[in-house]
Amino acid sequence: MNDFLTTYGLWLVIALLVLIALVYLLSRKGGDDVVDTPAPTEEATPVQTITAPPVAAAPPPPVVDPMPVADVLAPAAPIPVAPAASTSPSGSDNLMRMKGVGPKLAAMLNDLGVTSFAQIAAWTDSDLAAVDARLGNFKGRPVRDQWIDQAKYLASGDTAGFEAKYGKL
Repeated sequence: MNDFLTTYGLWLVIALLVLIALVYLLSRKGGDDVVDTPAPTEEATPVQTITAPPVAAAPPPPVVDPMPVADVLAPAAPIPVAPAASTSPSGSDNLMRMKGVGPKLAAMLNDLGVTSFAQIAAWTDSDLAAVDARLGNFKGRPVRDQWIDQAKYLASGDTAGFEAKYGKL
C-alpha cells in the first residue's frame, strides 16, 4: 500500500482537485449567477432613468376562413407531371437514388404521381410546397435534402457532378 501511494500519490491528488473543480462548476451552473457590483460611492454621478414612450397595441390578426372539410378529406391530386427528360423504359426512375429518399418516401412520392427525376427537377416553389404539405412525418425533407438540385443532376445523367456534391451513389 505504501508503494502505491508513493507511486501514484501525486496523480491521486491531481485527480481529486479536478473532481472538486468539476463538482464546483456543475453546482454553479444550476444556480443563479450573482455578479458582484461595486457599492455606489458618494462621488458617483446619479443615473438618469430613460423611459420609453408607450407602445400602441397591435391590431388583431385578420380572420381567415377555415378550409372546408370536403377539401381536407378530398383525395390528393397528383402533382403536375413535367415531360420526362431521362427516365427508364417504364417511365419512372428509382427515386431512392436521391440522398434522403428511402422506400417509404419513394412510395409516398409515387402515390402523389411523382415517378421521375425530371418531374422533381422541374418543380417550382409552389410545387415544392404542395408536395411538402402532403409528406406527413417527412415534412421539410425536400428542402433540407435539396431534392430539386439532386434531381437535376440525376435527370441529366450527371452522376459525376452528383457524386461530387452529394457523395457516392
